[in-house]
Amino acid sequence: MTKTATYDTLHMGRSSIDLYSNDVGAPFEEITSFAAYVGGSPTNISVGARRLGLKSALLTGLGEDPVGDFILAFLEKEGVETRWCLRKPGHRTSAVVLGIEPPDKFPLVYYRDNCADIELTIDDVLAAPVAESKSLQFAGTNLSKEPSRSATMFAAELAQRSGTDVVLDIDFRPYQWRDPRAFGVAIRAILPQVTVVIGTEDEINASMLTDPDQMRLTHSQVSDTKVSGDVKAAIARILEMGPKAVVEKVGAEGARIHLAGGEVIDAPGYPVEVYNILGAGDAFGAGFLYGYVKGWGWRKATRLGNACGAIVVTKHGCANFMPTYDEVMAFVNERGGL
Repeated sequence: MTKTATYDTLHMGRSSIDLYSNDVGAPFEEITSFAAYVGGSPTNISVGARRLGLKSALLTGLGEDPVGDFILAFLEKEGVETRWCLRKPGHRTSAVVLGIEPPDKFPLVYYRDNCADIELTIDDVLAAPVAESKSLQFAGTNLSKEPSRSATMFAAELAQRSGTDVVLDIDFRPYQWRDPRAFGVAIRAILPQVTVVIGTEDEINASMLTDPDQMRLTHSQVSDTKVSGDVKAAIARILEMGPKAVVEKVGAEGARIHLAGGEVIDAPGYPVEVYNILGAGDAFGAGFLYGYVKGWGWRKATRLGNACGAIVVTKHGCANFMPTYDEVMAFVNERGGL
């Protein structure tokens, strides 16, 4: 990436207070206390990018409430540019409550009724440094409701016209959509403005859910995030729509980069003992973006993403535990490097 810009990354979308169970291993109904962290996918990634050394800015909505104060204070301490963290009168900062039952049970509950970040508007985008950033990153949940949907689509158009790379984390959260079958419709509408797509197999399949028989599935069936399908065919369709790469996250195996020309690059992961998977994808996104913005090449950038994700799955939370550049390099150097 050669564009000269004020910011390396501009992140747009969710912000929240995340309440993580302190009673690791306890069933949700037996939890006695929680730790409070900052959350929300683009917000987490903005923090991770900043800790690695990028100049990151965040475009989000916060309520005029103590939770908004909590998030803003943390971001300012981290050095994320917060002038576009906008107060939305009459709306509340969102919250998430999470249980931790390793190795594979992590129940979570979202509180996003009347939430502030979904109130981002086209005027908010016009005031933000889209053209002055090397990359614009956002999550698919941005598209779940208006006015955030139109604002995000406009931001992607503006970025494309300005030579700002657009990075979409598919982020399939079916319970955030009135009808989760609309998720793929919205994702496909924005793909022509996207440079790089990041997602899991389930998310990639969900974004390409078009077959009439599949679309006749019930709301609850589509809400199951284990969306079956031919992931290779889905990736090919995504690439036909405009992106130059799809980064497919494959868990402990790492990730695969699928390029528009047909090349597939494997980027192995770093095996660790899982403590909490929540937030690992955001850590991956931060690491990948660092390498991408720095022009490292696909494999090396993705390996850094894998390393950041591996570190965070051993931690209690997400944004508060994002590694610094020195920390992640020490981690990879002990494991054979990037």
